[in-house]
This record gives sequence, C-alpha cells and structure tokens, in this order.
Amino acid sequence: MNTLQPGAKAPDFALQNQNGETVRLSDFAGQRVLVYFYPKAMTPGCTVQAQNLRDSQEALKEKGVVVLGISPDPVKRLAKFAERDALNFDLLSDEDHAVADAFGVWGLKKFMGREYDGIHRLSFLIGPDGTVEHFINKFKTKDHHQVVLDLL
Repeated sequence: MNTLQPGAKAPDFALQNQNGETVRLSDFAGQRVLVYFYPKAMTPGCTVQAQNLRDSQEALKEKGVVVLGISPDPVKRLAKFAERDALNFDLLSDEDHAVADAFGVWGLKKFMGREYDGIHRLSFLIGPDGTVEHFINKFKTKDHHQVVLDLL
C-alpha cells in the first residue's frame, strides 16, 4: 500500500452515494472534507464509527467539515445502512475499489488467520485547497470522531 500522506493532492473521484446520486470530491472545493474508508456497512465496528460521526455532525459542521464515508459496498447496502442508522452524511460506493487504490488504502489484510485484500480503516482530512492535511490511522472505531475533532 502506498497511502497518501499530508501535503499530497487528494485524487478527485466520482462515486454514487446511498441515494444513487453522483458525488465528487471536487464538489466540495474550498471546504474541508473528512474522507473515511471503512470495510463493510452494518458491521459492528463500522456502525459505531458511523453513528459517532452522525452524532458529531453539528460540531464538524461548525468546523467547516463535510463527511464522506467510502466502502466497497453496493449502493443498495449503503441505503439500508443510512436508513437503519439515520446517518446524516454521504456514504459512497467504491465497488471496484478504484478510489481506495488511489488513496492507497486497499491492500492485504489479516483476520482470524485468513489473508485477503480489502479496505483498511483509514481517514484523510482534505483541506480547502484539495491537499491532504491529516492522515488519520491511529484510532479505535468508537473514538474516531473525537480524534478528528481534536485535530481541528
């Protein structure tokens, strides 16, 4: 994995959200964007992470941050996740993991003795100029939102 680091230009992308609408990173030019990658919608860790970001939306908006969650899930699954947990930000479908590859978060993972390729749970705070301000890789799902708020 060759993960983007602070100072790097974030690659623009166009992905469908949970409503089937196309969302581009460039849509948010001039704003801060938290791009967070997560392995699978509606799993315990991903649910806790998303719910805490949902509950922190006001604080994040006050700091001028837009949240975009990206996973390899299909749009239909993202729609169920967003509805079930009343999520108030876009979840984006990266089924072919092209965006995950571009950010350097797709790679070999190990779980219960099994090795496979997948998305690593990593986040990027993209600045108003489109460059990576912070690469966030040290957090637990339950405190991810607080790590982000502390950086701001």
